[in-house]
Order: sequence, then C-alpha cells, then structure tokens
Amino acid sequence: MDKQLLSGNEAVALAAFDCGVNLGCGYPGTPSSEILDGFSALGGDAEWEPNEKCALETAIGVALAGGRALVTMKHVGLNVAADPFFTVAYSGTPGGLVVVSADDPGMASSQNEQDNRRYAISAGVPMFEPSDSQECYDFLCAAFLLADQFRSPVLFRMTTRVCHSKCVVVRGKSAPDARRSGAFAIDPKSNVMVPAFARLAHTRLRPDLAALRAPNEENLYNKIIEKSSDLGIISSGVAYQHAREAAPDASILKIGFTHPLPEKTIREFAAKVKRLVVVEEGDPVLADAVRALGIAIDPAEEIFRFGELNVDRVRKLLAHDASEEPAPRVAPHPPQLCPGCPHRKTFETLRDLGCLVSGDIGCYTLGVMPPFNAIHSCVCMGASVTVGLGLRKMLPENEARRVVSVIGDSTFFHTGINGVVEMVYNRPPTGHLLIILDNRTTAMTGMQENPGTGKKLNHVDPAPRLMPEDIVRGIGVDFVAVVDSTAEQEKFAALVKECLASTRTSVIVVRRPCVIAAVRSKKSGN
Repeated sequence: MDKQLLSGNEAVALAAFDCGVNLGCGYPGTPSSEILDGFSALGGDAEWEPNEKCALETAIGVALAGGRALVTMKHVGLNVAADPFFTVAYSGTPGGLVVVSADDPGMASSQNEQDNRRYAISAGVPMFEPSDSQECYDFLCAAFLLADQFRSPVLFRMTTRVCHSKCVVVRGKSAPDARRSGAFAIDPKSNVMVPAFARLAHTRLRPDLAALRAPNEENLYNKIIEKSSDLGIISSGVAYQHAREAAPDASILKIGFTHPLPEKTIREFAAKVKRLVVVEEGDPVLADAVRALGIAIDPAEEIFRFGELNVDRVRKLLAHDASEEPAPRVAPHPPQLCPGCPHRKTFETLRDLGCLVSGDIGCYTLGVMPPFNAIHSCVCMGASVTVGLGLRKMLPENEARRVVSVIGDSTFFHTGINGVVEMVYNRPPTGHLLIILDNRTTAMTGMQENPGTGKKLNHVDPAPRLMPEDIVRGIGVDFVAVVDSTAEQEKFAALVKECLASTRTSVIVVRRPCVIAAVRSKKSGN
C-alpha cells in the first residue's frame, strides 16, 4: 500500500485524483486553497473560477453530463454559492458532486466563523466531517460513492486544523479510477427546477435523506471507543482528536458521517454512560440534535462555542470551568503590508487626502492598520463598491465626496463587477470613485491566478487576460484611468482629487505587480 505524509488538503486532492474526478473547480480561500493546486499537480483538470457560485454551477454542469466534480471553497464562499447549492439538492445529478466547505473556527483568516454544518441540514444534503488526513482521503472516496448511489450532492466539511495538519495516509487504490466520458440525458422533470418539477423533487429529497440513516447506522464512517461508563463524549471533526487526549479514559462516539445522524447508534451509546457531553467546534449543532432525540446531555458553557478548541479548552469544557481564558497569543509583529507592496502609496495618498474608504477582502484590507489607517469599512467580497454607494447616498454632500471604494483585481472579478453596474445604473448625485488595485495575482490566499493574470491555475498555461478598465468602460463608467501609484504618486493623487470633485462615475485602475509574485514568477521562468 502507498503511504504518504499528507495534509488534509493534500489528502483530498489525492482522493479526488484516485476517484477519477473530471473537473475540480473553486475560488481560492484559506484554508481550502491548496486542494486544487494539489489536484492539478497530480495531473487532474482544475480551474480557478471567478467566484464560488460560478465554480459550483460549472461543477453541476459536469455532473449533469455524468462526470465527477469537486468544488472547493472556504466557509464564506458557500454563502456566495448557496443559490445553486440549495437547488441542486433538489435536482441531484447523475454524476458525483462533492462540495468542500473549509470552515475557519477562530477566524485565523476570515471575517466570521460561521458553522457550515447548518447548510447541510438546511439544504437537506448528506455531510461528511473528517478528523484527520486519512479520513479526508477515505471520506472523500466514500462521498463520491454515496453521491453516485443517491444522485445527491455531498457537503464535505473541513476545518482549519484538519486542512493543514499532517498525518500518514494509506492510499486506498493502486491505480486511479478512469475519468468518465460525458453524456447528457434530457430529463426536464429532474433537471429543470420550475415550481411544478421542484415540488416533486422536494418530496423525493426528504425520503432519500432519511434512507441514508440506515447505512450510517452501520458505522462505516463513525467510531465507537468503549472505555469508562462514567463519561461519554460525542464528537466530530478535529474536536474528536482533542477530546481523546483531554479525556483518555472516556468512552467516545466519533461521528464522521454527520448528516443525517445515526440516531440509533447515538441512543445506544448514550444509554451506556452516566454522563454525556458533546464536544464540538463551533455552533451546538450536534448538541441540539442529540437533545432533539430526547437524550439528556451535560451542556457546555457558551464560551466554548467561540474560537478553535484545543486539549486545554476541552479539559475546561469537561470540568465546567468557564473562567476567563488567557488572551490568545499574538504575533510579535502584527500583520502589515509587505515592504515594497504596491498598495502602500495608494493608502498613504488616501489617508493624506482624508478619504472615507470602503474596503474589501484581500491583502489590501491591511490598509486599515497603522501607519495607513485608511480603510473604514469592510463587509465581504465585492461589498466595497456597493457599501461605498450607500454611504454616498446617505451622507451630506461634503462628506459624500470623501467616499472612495477600494477593491482588488481578483475580488473585482469575484463580485465587484455587479457593484459597478449598480454604480452606473443607480448613480449617487455626487457620482462615485472606485479604485481597483491590480497587482496581477490573488495575493492573500497564496498567489493564485485569476481572470486578469493571463494564466491558468497551473501558472504555466496561457489564458485570455481580462482587463478591468475594458470591463468598466463597457459597463458605462464615465471616467477610467490607469496609473502606477508608486511610480506616479503625484499623478495618482491628482486623479483622486479630480474624481472626488466631480459628479462622474470614475474608476482608477492602480496597476503594479505584487513584489512577491513578481519574484516567484521570475524564479520559475514564467
């Protein structure tokens, strides 16, 4: 058997390759980004899409044609893809479709710590939760088999520690499955979700989901450790690893196939222990489900709902110790824009001009930090444009004219374009200024390619390069300029002043390559 030391992300990539996945697609987002890079390096066909909604919809097309498709994203990406996610739960696909949601408890690199297990419950799709790299490999293979059998998309919920921690993985197959050839069967009742067909699909979904309980009761993906009857722990994901170390004498039910739950197994386990505790990371999803079965549990204090769990925190949870926890260890130097970063001069200028800056998601969000202090709101991907428009429409004219929206090139392609349409269609009385920071890469998540870089996911194959200035001109923006705010700082400052004083809709594309990406590209010869 082939043994390798792999991270969870690498194990998912290997499993996808071994399962003969026809296409892997997604949008880069920590902690999920390495999955598609790894899949591509193994020889799989992988694509970065403009956003997660595009990725899931492309994957649905592959699966409707009988292929296997893997979609990867971080937890907030599923918010963007939620519309097709809920609908494909109704229609299903003849090919296998697995959606990876990489959640980020503790918000190591995210604006919230939502628990995407709730998506599986709400949409009515089966869900796996691996607790280590071996389970990442085994469970992904199982997810594709289940997707084939039930025609259902599967949610594959990972978390930061599972994505990035490593362990030895035993490869389950000596050779990968052959990639499937495509064929589309015309079946409007299954594939066209108009209300009449969707109602029928919904009535099929719930019985199919209930039917999945039977194989889950066989505990192929769950683990029961029978030790002391004094304490029983129900857990899932990486929390199981912490619970084993924190309470080595406890009996543990580790659930890997977490929706629909193995209710009979849970009842039998609960009946064998005197005290039952649910140890989980994030919302009390398992705890609420166990209570709904009429089973009494010893509840955890609210404090353990927030942030990542670790062994010490689980010990405190089990001891009902809700005392104040030590402040999280902070890095000796707070995150900051890199020396030589092309965004530095942009934020210095906006600060010095006294602008009110509606910011966005990316490394340039660090413009909020000293010495720039130049970002004043940040909500989600693409929101800089539309939040800025809202500010313009509400503030008095002298204040409205200070408002500037700032967005990165990858984020512009992700969800910024719709905001520009809004800017042109429902323009504020004072006009508006959007600055697109084009550093020729998706820097924050690991220097991935995007539609504006001219290269495919593997950094080698050429692709058409979309130019933001051409797109916004086509939408109908009044004034468009391209400038290098580092080499042409005075020109940039003059352009900003001119745009703020006018009533035009304006876009300034600030173009200068990321210094790190430029060095890497030079070293690789690309």
